[in-house]
Amino acid sequence: MNMLTTTAHLRPDTEVVIRVFDGTGHASAAPFVSLRIGNGDVDVVFLADLGTAPALRTLAMAAEKAATVLDELAGRIPEGAA
Repeated sequence: MNMLTTTAHLRPDTEVVIRVFDGTGHASAAPFVSLRIGNGDVDVVFLADLGTAPALRTLAMAAEKAATVLDELAGRIPEGAA
């Protein structure tokens, strides 16, 4: 991954969009996908080439673990305190 560090807060309505660039209809002959996370004001876009599926799966697993931790933390907050 090329280096860039940034911070953005996710919101409940944050959109996730996947676009497939399969070598037709765009300038690049090599197929890739883009994974865009955001609502248009601030977006994070991952461009994934062939061979990077394992990295996307690792990202997905980390996101699932983070969501589980958030669910557990939310369960600790008394009703009405949030």
